[in-house]
Amino acid sequence: MNDRRFDKNRRIMQTVISKDGTKIAFDKVGSGPAIILVNGAMSYRAFDPTLGELAELLGTDFTVYNYDRRGRGESGDIQSITKQREIDDVQALIGDAGGEAMLFGISSGGAIALETAAVTPSVTKVAVYEVPFIVDDSREPLKDYESYTTKLVAENKIDELVEYFLRKVAGIPAEYLVGIKQDQGMWNKMLAIAPTIPYDAAFMSEFMKGKPPSADYWAKVTVPVLVTVGGASPAWFPHAADALAKVLPDARQQTLEGQTHQVDAKVLAPVLSHFFKK
Repeated sequence: MNDRRFDKNRRIMQTVISKDGTKIAFDKVGSGPAIILVNGAMSYRAFDPTLGELAELLGTDFTVYNYDRRGRGESGDIQSITKQREIDDVQALIGDAGGEAMLFGISSGGAIALETAAVTPSVTKVAVYEVPFIVDDSREPLKDYESYTTKLVAENKIDELVEYFLRKVAGIPAEYLVGIKQDQGMWNKMLAIAPTIPYDAAFMSEFMKGKPPSADYWAKVTVPVLVTVGGASPAWFPHAADALAKVLPDARQQTLEGQTHQVDAKVLAPVLSHFFKK
């Protein structure tokens, strides 16, 4: 099922209905083979323009889906956390694309893309950028990411949840957190997204404990995968990329020199285009 309407900026906003009845909103750009972009935590189309810019750049050769994950932006939510529901959302978009698509996931969105590929034969390729697995002692591991964030949501401690995410998960220094909180508009937007943090934790928690990923776990991701990382990112990101590429059955790696976790879409787009065209 698909619905279309124009927003106030005359942008065509489309929706698809996921398996549990949740409405998933997306923009569709370009023409050609389908690519679905999967955002990371604390992001959606109107909040972080990175994937919107990436969609425009890739849209010269591909049909690109840039969607709001459930509970964010213009997508709905049934307020029940399971990994399968986010996978169902991607599969609904694949259905809209005609039954076959390639996936790109940034940050924790990379984990969703890989998990979807493991159970979805209609995914033909996957690319990821800096999936934030913690695979060794190069940064502090998170032992109870999912349980702790779920507890904070249940107790409605949303300010504490955002602070925890920014400090412990994203690794933002305390002095920067003060400045972020002073920007009341930005802080309020983060508070609005924050209840979806446990959704990311459901995918990420097991892989942020300082242990290498298991080859057995990722053995079902048999499609070609491009694992990318920024050359200027902290050491734990390339360590994670190395470890992930080693356990995926068909993976290749590429470092984007000078890039950090806040990647430049203009640098990323040609790398993805080359991989998805091959």
